[in-house]
Amino acid sequence: MPRTSAAPRRQSHQGPFAHTLTGLLDALLPAPCTGCGADLGHLCPDCRDLLATTPPAPVAALPRAYAAAPYDGPVRRLLLAHKERGALGLAGPLGDALARAVRSALGPCPGPAPLLLVPVPSARAAVRARGHDPTLRLARAAAGALRREGLEARAVPLLRHTRPVADQAGLSAAERHHNLRDALTVRPPGRLRRSGRPGPTGYRPVLVDDLVTTGASLIEAARALSAAGLPPAAAATVAAAVPHHHRHRPDTPGR
Repeated sequence: MPRTSAAPRRQSHQGPFAHTLTGLLDALLPAPCTGCGADLGHLCPDCRDLLATTPPAPVAALPRAYAAAPYDGPVRRLLLAHKERGALGLAGPLGDALARAVRSALGPCPGPAPLLLVPVPSARAAVRARGHDPTLRLARAAAGALRREGLEARAVPLLRHTRPVADQAGLSAAERHHNLRDALTVRPPGRLRRSGRPGPTGYRPVLVDDLVTTGASLIEAARALSAAGLPPAAAATVAAAVPHHHRHRPDTPGR
């Protein structure tokens, strides 16, 4: 069995330059695997294979919502390293996993309309503290993976918060839904309109996030898009948490 990964480095409140430097160092310097601790680079073949081959599974948050993998073990550590410690080199493989979940959510015939990956937004304060927007970064990586497979796709941060919300970690399912109710709205689509394409903008919106737990964030995001005339065709996440298994973990992000 691989040995346990070393203690995480503290990278909070250091800004985007520090996170970019961390990503470069992770790519250039030998380091144990972020997922399992094996001495095979920041992402070992086994953990890369886990992200690439785990069958996406439906989640109950919304119809046609899929997660690429369970939020446990190496996947959990990889997501936390990317999100909280600025391990930017993980955005590619995590984005590839997100793209697989998008394809599963859309089914075998995704249709001709181009895909618009809409990330569930993080609070502005959280983005400032981390020095980057991890969900937007993963959405862009997933859109790139889909384009490489011949699908027209782009990622656009259409959603924004209309008011401050509490940290979801530690809240019950009912409290999470109440905390996020009517908290999101849609930015003006602007140049997104494409003549001759179906839908208000000519794109098919797909909600994307790094993690789903209770589904409160996806449900509120879907409500906001639908209210703006952009009902999502599907939703996809990198991982899905089992609520009772992670309920008391302080480092489980609230989604």
